[in-house]
Amino acid sequence: MAAFSLLGGRVLIGNGLEEASVHCGDGLIASDSSARAIDARGYLVLPGLVDLHGDGFEHHLAPRKGAIKDLAGGLGAAHAEIAANGITTAVMAQFYSWEGGMRGPEFAAQVFDLLSTAGATYATDLIPQLRFEYLMRDDWAEVLELVRHHKIPYVAMNDHVPHDALRAGKKPPRLTGQALKAKRSPDTHWALLQQMHDGLSRARAEMAGFVHDIRAAGAVIASHDDPNATTRAFWADVGVEISEFPEAQDAAQAAIDAGTPVIMGAPNVLRGASHKGNVSALDLVEAGLCTALASDYHYPSLLRAAFIVGERIGLARAWELVSAGPARVLGRDDRGALDIGKRADMIVVHAETKMIEGVFAKGRPTYLTGDFAARLLAG
Repeated sequence: MAAFSLLGGRVLIGNGLEEASVHCGDGLIASDSSARAIDARGYLVLPGLVDLHGDGFEHHLAPRKGAIKDLAGGLGAAHAEIAANGITTAVMAQFYSWEGGMRGPEFAAQVFDLLSTAGATYATDLIPQLRFEYLMRDDWAEVLELVRHHKIPYVAMNDHVPHDALRAGKKPPRLTGQALKAKRSPDTHWALLQQMHDGLSRARAEMAGFVHDIRAAGAVIASHDDPNATTRAFWADVGVEISEFPEAQDAAQAAIDAGTPVIMGAPNVLRGASHKGNVSALDLVEAGLCTALASDYHYPSLLRAAFIVGERIGLARAWELVSAGPARVLGRDDRGALDIGKRADMIVVHAETKMIEGVFAKGRPTYLTGDFAARLLAG
């Protein structure tokens, strides 16, 4: 489907919905078209969703413990879910962690190999993100090489070490289960956690150099779960330019004040609050302290969150949080709006049910269903 036009739909243009035609050719939004016309009356035509952080693909790659033999098939299943939920650019957030298993270094390398090869066969833009437990100080050189080798454009700095328990000299929660998952004895695992806890000051003292090297390799970098403004200030000082899921409003405020994008989770919007008791994404959105929403662990949440937020601040502003806003964070200015010359990334949503019936990534259909699919096939 190299060229086509969607006629009669209500199209998100500028600050609102207008009845208009959308023309596509050679994967881009075109000024006009003499090619095939598709009736879009009764539908909303909206820019495709740009998901800055999603790890919902994990259960497709390994549906059961140890069942990771068909990663390519798992990626196909993950892509089907991503496309069905209107996502045309998906950041695949893969851990590189001391937790082992699907979050261990070996599995991370397999996933990045997969995205470098099979990932390119899909119309949806599948972008790797490396979620690095940065207290793994001995792995910094390997992680930098991984970023360079796979041209990973996005790195998030994570710290899930249970510092409070270790600081108090207590056995960390879930120690035995984590140790078994990582194929370590509980004592060895505890010692590793203690080593990383003790190395916190050193890692932070050396972080600016590490960040510089990653940025020089072409990646943007996010901090993850900033608990307060002080922590956000640290990351800003060392050159980390994105705040991913800040836990408190003062952390988000500090980021926005410094011109740093803030990403919040769409599931938080659906719940009305964080599942961990952190700041509400809706509160940050309404306060102007959120740049983008991401699916986090649940792909369907992104579209639903956009419509929920749209009831508060208007659909155009809400859509900015799930399309053009995240596209700018990634440096992808070629998408996020249905403007002439941009990628033909768009979704067709039933105006009444708000269900997706068509998704196009770079002009290629990635998901079709319902009456819209029937109209397209009948033409």
